[in-house]
Amino acid sequence: MLAERSDLDLISRFKKGDVASFEILIGRYAEKAFNLAMRLTRNSQDAEEVLQDVFSTVYRKVNRFEGKSQFSSWLYRITVNAAFMRLRKNRRRKMVSLEEINEQTRESWVRKRSEGVTAEGQAYRTQLREALEEAVSQLPDEYRAVFVLRDIDGLSNREVSSVLELTVPAVKSRVHRARMMLRRRLRMYWEQESVAIENAA
Repeated sequence: MLAERSDLDLISRFKKGDVASFEILIGRYAEKAFNLAMRLTRNSQDAEEVLQDVFSTVYRKVNRFEGKSQFSSWLYRITVNAAFMRLRKNRRRKMVSLEEINEQTRESWVRKRSEGVTAEGQAYRTQLREALEEAVSQLPDEYRAVFVLRDIDGLSNREVSSVLELTVPAVKSRVHRARMMLRRRLRMYWEQESVAIENAA
């Protein structure tokens, strides 16, 4: 069965004209590509358009894939590039609220567990999550891509280096810088919140 064949086998068959192999190959990674695009753009419509751009690019350029890296790494690289291209075109577009993001993406994004959490604790977690998402969205593109792939998607440093075509030391450096920027932004956020609470008291 085609569904049981390896990525490389499906690519080889598609290069020979088997469109069904392409559909199966894309089906394996469509959800992951969409979720990555969603985390980078934070906009469901943009993520859908990115996904279409990714499919189109893979279809047109699959002959250039030589198998030196995993197909998933190549696909992730195309997704990251397409997402940032979309963001550059839509810098002034208002981003969708967290409530418009699908439930599965929200769960994978924050890895939270709400069982047994008090109403006050849940409100705090929601506030923290929103502050974190806002901070991530403000990271420079090159740092946001590394942070999302490494700390949210859980790829290894080597896998991220393959996706973004960076050296492993460069990945480690960018991850460290991204975490430092996030800590600084979140610290400033909570300091502002504390002042606002004190003034309202």
